[in-house]
Order: sequence, then structure tokens, then C-alpha cells
Amino acid sequence: MSQAKSFVYVIEGADDGSYWAYLPDLPGCTTCADSIDEIEGKLHEAVDLYLSYYRDRGLPTPTPKARVGTLTAA
Repeated sequence: MSQAKSFVYVIEGADDGSYWAYLPDLPGCTTCADSIDEIEGKLHEAVDLYLSYYRDRGLPTPTPKARVGTLTAA
């Protein structure tokens, strides 16, 4: 069994009030939803599906490299 990895995700709000999310370390792994609560659940589904591609082929899963930070600009 593989070791659990923690991936950074970003949630952004759309102009229509919905949300979309992506994971910088998993290119193409995205999802969208009408609420923050809903999108967090969908993120788990998206990541499981994305990583299953690697697991099903016996490949190593991507290594998390993204970092989270904030920046204040004037």
C-alpha cells in the first residue's frame, strides 16, 4: 500500500457564484461546484480518479512540490 501524500489545492470563485478548484501538482486535475462544501468533497473524488491512473499501471504517484503562502502588496 502506498503512503498518503498531501497535495495543495486552490479554490477560486467564478463570476456566476460557482467555484472551481485545481491542484498545482496534478496537472489537469480540476473540479467545479456550486458551493465550497461541495467542491471539497468533489476534490477527493477528482484526486482519487487522477491517482488511480498511476496506481493501475504500477507507476509512482506524483510527489507534492507546491507550497502555500500569502503575499501582501500595496
